[in-house]
Amino acid sequence: MRILLVGINYAPDLVGVAKYNTELCESLVAEGHDVRVITAPPYYPAWRIPRGFRSWYFRSRKLNGVQVIRTPIYVPARPSGAKRLVHHASFALASAIPLVRTALSWRPDIMLSVAPSLTSAAFVAVAARLTGTKSWLHVQDFEVDAAFDLGLLQNQRLRRLMLRAEARILKSFDRVSTISPQMSRRLKDKGIPPEKVREVRNWIDTGAITPGPATVNFRTELKIGEDDVVALYSGTMSNKQGLDLVVEAASALEASHPNVHFILAGEGPHKPKLVEMSRGRGNVHFLGLQPNDRFAALMATADIHLIPQRAEAADLVLPSKLGAIFSSGRPVIAMAGSGTGLADEVEGAGLVVPPGDANALAEAVRTLGEDEPLRNVLGKQGRTRALERWNRESIIHQWLREMLAIDDDSGRPHSSGGTQLQPEALLLPVKEQVRLTGK
Repeated sequence: MRILLVGINYAPDLVGVAKYNTELCESLVAEGHDVRVITAPPYYPAWRIPRGFRSWYFRSRKLNGVQVIRTPIYVPARPSGAKRLVHHASFALASAIPLVRTALSWRPDIMLSVAPSLTSAAFVAVAARLTGTKSWLHVQDFEVDAAFDLGLLQNQRLRRLMLRAEARILKSFDRVSTISPQMSRRLKDKGIPPEKVREVRNWIDTGAITPGPATVNFRTELKIGEDDVVALYSGTMSNKQGLDLVVEAASALEASHPNVHFILAGEGPHKPKLVEMSRGRGNVHFLGLQPNDRFAALMATADIHLIPQRAEAADLVLPSKLGAIFSSGRPVIAMAGSGTGLADEVEGAGLVVPPGDANALAEAVRTLGEDEPLRNVLGKQGRTRALERWNRESIIHQWLREMLAIDDDSGRPHSSGGTQLQPEALLLPVKEQVRLTGK
């Protein structure tokens, strides 16, 4: 198949949606499909474009077998609600040019749009209809709901307008998928016919992130003892994570439990404030965003993983870091309301505390910090859960099955021509497909 993905985030960004867009495209190429990507320059989570990627013209290059077309984009240094709207609009407008050109000249079998950014998705749906291509929207988070529920935008008239626009965009696609059961239900609540909705969750390489003894490299670097208890947050540092609560929990435990340390690893617009809040506290440590070759060691540094969350963010997104946490064989403390997707995922593999309650977070850290057998039991259950629900190979094959099914529905021949294979055969390694077709 020829597959065109349009999404604002891609490699070399390391975290969030970029990781999954990149790994999906490279996996599809490894299975013998032809993949092109229209994306922005890297900028996330630092909200800064590296010097080598700054440009006001389009760039195209091959990256691990994927043809990557980068568009100019506006990236605000301090992203507010209004600036984020302009940011996404700039990508939508700039990406429309290579989108139309690629749709008409290359004739993809499937156009896959990844939200964020929903504004660019509208152009993808139109281009797909004009060229008779199957269209697929994959929702990583509900950006309109998040913008208003988290207070980034507050004008209720604007919210109604944006929700109407969102509904029209969602309904214009042949397939709409998202990453959790609760988010799938939200899509249906927004009027998407159930037969169009698929749950295709994010994944983790369970062979790369594995249980094991605590590593000492980061502990040595931060002057943390081998027997001290480490509670780790790793990821983006923006307003919706509620990371202020971690600093407050650290403050509550500093005097009574000096052996408990908190590590905040990552980048984002909220990081300077967190550093200032933590000034003078010996039990709060900061690290930058870690490259892939150091990420497994970072995960093994922790005795406990943390997923703080504001109540307003419930079921707007399922934190992608959860898969890596489970795979590491360490327990997690998650801030989530009863019945939310995050609470359901964590139950039995960690502790769930009310969102926004720093004292409850501190008490949960104290509980796990003092009970190593409980940490081991919960961590083992998390590892089992990672293998069952978050395994990369299984989920990539689910993507392939769904893509082959929607492509077969189009009635168009596969772009590669020649001998047609049944969908099950197309899931085989490329060399085996060659043997079956004689090509």
